[in-house]
Order: sequence, then C-alpha cells, then structure tokens
Amino acid sequence: MASTPLPHPSLDLLLTPLAGQARTLREWLTTFHMASVVLDPFTNESSWILETAVRIMRQFSGAAARVNFIITCDSAEARAFLGPYADEFLVYCDPDRAAVKALGLTELPAFLVIQGNGSIPACAQGWASADWKEVAAKVATLTSWSKPTIPAPGDPGTFRGTPALV
Repeated sequence: MASTPLPHPSLDLLLTPLAGQARTLREWLTTFHMASVVLDPFTNESSWILETAVRIMRQFSGAAARVNFIITCDSAEARAFLGPYADEFLVYCDPDRAAVKALGLTELPAFLVIQGNGSIPACAQGWASADWKEVAAKVATLTSWSKPTIPAPGDPGTFRGTPALV
C-alpha cells in the first residue's frame, strides 16, 4: 500500500513502553517526532522485515525523532520476538491493538512518521521498498537527517502485510 497520510490519532492515545508507565501520545511527542515501525510478532511478514526495520531505525537513532517499535503483544512476547533489539530501541506494547486502530492502520508491518502536532504525513503498510523509502525521506526532511538506503542488500522482496485488526 502506498505511502499516504492518515487521519490524526487522538493525542490522548496511551502508549505503554516495555519498561515504564503509559503516557499519552501528546507526552511522547513533546520533544520529538516519532518514527514508528509497527509489527505483529505472530506473523511471518513482520519477522521478514525486522532486520530491515532495525537498519532503518539505526540510521535515525541520532535524529530528532523518537524511533520506536509498536508491537501487537504483551511485554514478554515483545522481548521474545525482538531479542536484543528490545533493549536497543524504545518499544511500545499494544496487545489490544488500540494504537494500531487509533493510527488508522490496515496492514502490518507498517512504518510511519508522527509529527509533533500528532499528524501522520507519511505511512507505508506491508513492504514495498519505494513506500518505506518515502516515509524515511519524510523523517529525514523533518529532522534534517540523512536518509537510509532503501532497498539495501538483504532486504526482502515486496509483499503485502497481514490484517492489522484481527
């Protein structure tokens, strides 16, 4: 699915990190935009894109963006799926898919940027390198940062995502 803007989610949406208290989207956006990769750890499609997502997120780790995973499971399942990446990146758990629904996602995996005002100017769902490249370019523009190479050697071929709301 092409990189397209989505409707504004409520700034009162609660996001719960692996370690720590739930905070509203408004609080998470106080200082930085968010560059989020949303994964369902129970699908092959999300596992196929994990290494690519990590590479892209590492590119933006020093940018003025809060790079993060939103994982549709509880904290123990998120740690099992992400392994050492759970300690490297900010990870939100969304077992009831409230964030997925509020963000307007229809397919996972997804890559999106949420600006400080809560708008979502770019979102890619499923995996098409051109779509993820557009989202990465938006993050780079917003943060005055360099863009990652997409696609890169080892990235998977194009595939549709799985239903985001099950």
